[in-house]
Amino acid sequence: MDRDRLIAAFKKKGYEVSFFAGREEARTYLGGLFCGSTIGFGDSLTLAELELYDLLREDNTVFDPNQCADNESFLATARQALLADYFFTSVNAATEDGVMVNLDGSGNRVAGSLFGHKKVFFVLGSNKLCSDLEEATRRAREIAAPANARRLQTKTPCALGTGICRDCNSPERICNALVIYFRRLLDTEAEVIIIDEALGL
Repeated sequence: MDRDRLIAAFKKKGYEVSFFAGREEARTYLGGLFCGSTIGFGDSLTLAELELYDLLREDNTVFDPNQCADNESFLATARQALLADYFFTSVNAATEDGVMVNLDGSGNRVAGSLFGHKKVFFVLGSNKLCSDLEEATRRAREIAAPANARRLQTKTPCALGTGICRDCNSPERICNALVIYFRRLLDTEAEVIIIDEALGL
């Protein structure tokens, strides 16, 4: 990974960019950004591994669907997250020229990343980086989605069988929408947090 080239690529796409050698540096930075704010989380294993919920809720109100025990409370919390001042999510893949890719099942994660917040933070580990959009889309569908389906114990072919996406019609399918972020969206500040460590799926 060429750090300077990567930072320049995301900046060219209109994002603020912060790069950290490891998770503790990133936690220190993010923990100092907010006080008295409302913060929404997308459903993200990366954010869970960084333990950002416990870090940020000390001085803020944080809505994290991952903290919910059932689907009803998950959806209620996800709706609250969409109304927060700030929104955190990760991505399934990102290219070396600053394009990001996300697959979503219910849509709360991609919805929160697209509109309505003062600022959106995309947090990604170095394992999400790909050479181009084709590889990034393939990573999202063939690596991240099956791994997430197994983690969530869904009754989908990729979780129960070979681990390969078959473009199924399962009612528990988690890859129902594919969003490609070609550059920062208009009227919303956005920052890409890159951590030189494997995080999430």
